[in-house]
Order: sequence, then C-alpha cells, then structure tokens
Amino acid sequence: MVVALALAGLATAAAAAWSSGIIERPPVQAQAKENYGWSDKNRTYLSDAQILQARAQGVLDRDVRSILNVPKQMRYGDFVWNDRNVPQGPVWIRVDLKSQLISVFRAGHEIGTAVILYGAEDKETPNGTFPILAKIRDHKSITYDNAPMPYTLRLTGDGVSIHGSDVQWGRATHGCIGVPIEFAQKLFDQASKGDQVVIIHEWGSKQRNS
Repeated sequence: MVVALALAGLATAAAAAWSSGIIERPPVQAQAKENYGWSDKNRTYLSDAQILQARAQGVLDRDVRSILNVPKQMRYGDFVWNDRNVPQGPVWIRVDLKSQLISVFRAGHEIGTAVILYGAEDKETPNGTFPILAKIRDHKSITYDNAPMPYTLRLTGDGVSIHGSDVQWGRATHGCIGVPIEFAQKLFDQASKGDQVVIIHEWGSKQRNS
C-alpha cells in the first residue's frame, strides 16, 4: 500500500513524504495565493519561503509551486491527474523508487501522480536524471517476448523506459518504470523529447546521469 505526496509545510513534510517511504497522507486544505490569479481546492500552493527552505535543505532541486491533494491512500493501479487551470510550461517528471510514486510537473505545478512498478533486484531501475530520448506509442519489447509497452518514454540507450503496465502488488519490471495504462497515455501526450526525468531512491543517494 503506497500513498501520494504529503506536504503540509514543504521543508519538513516534503522531506518525510518524498524520502521516508510509505506513509499515510491526510487531507490538506488548499492555500490559495493571490499572485496566481486562480485557485483549485484540489491542490496545495507553496510559499516562496517554503520553496527556498526546501531547496536549502536539499529536499528539492527545482521550484515546485503546488502539489495535488490526494486525500486517501493510493493503492496499486491508482493514479490522480488534474491539470485544470495549470498554465503551459516546462514539464519534468519525478520518480521516487522508495515510496513507489511518480509525479508529473508542468510549469512548477504537479499535474499527475501514480503508484509505479520498478525493477527487481537483478534488473534494478537506475537512479539519476535522464532526458526523454524517444516516444513510442505502441511499443513491444524485443528482449522480452514482444511484451506490450504502450506509451513508452525511453530514458536510456539500453532501454530503461516509463511505459504503461498492469500495476499490481507483487509485480516488478526489468528495470523500467511501469505506470497504469490510462496514466501512461496522459503522460505520453504531455511529455516531449528532452524533458527531464529524475529518478531517486532516497535523498543523497548516488545518481547516474545519462
């Protein structure tokens, strides 16, 4: 059983939610900010002070202006997607292997999160920052008996990708990041070649840069 990002005050709660693993997230109330000109009760807005403190503590390496409120525990196969009123802008993706979550950000706002599958011990998913190298809508694995890998976002030359999967408890991948198929389609339509994907196991872990 895994849950979505927990963030009441970014500097402390984000550190707990994004690096300590499986925790329960209670509902949170949106903190509307006047300078955005719009409000969404389904997200929490972060102050400039919270962002600066999080960056200083190493919790974040880039600005995150808001995150989605996910008021219940997420289970395998669950996802949330809400880009309503979020402006166009750069897209980046964060994958936390320890908490088994993916988060998609656009213009600094989280627009999607899902429970993931990742690589087993003999085929581990690498840590690091990777650009999306290719997008393949109807991909099948050459290595693994033509296994379907819909909505593939390829991250490495040796085939590590984000792709649609039947996300169930007890399953793993051969190093890829498996996400629910409907979520994979939304992510595929949102992401572009060159967008960055940050994969972490825990803060401070050694990362591989592609």
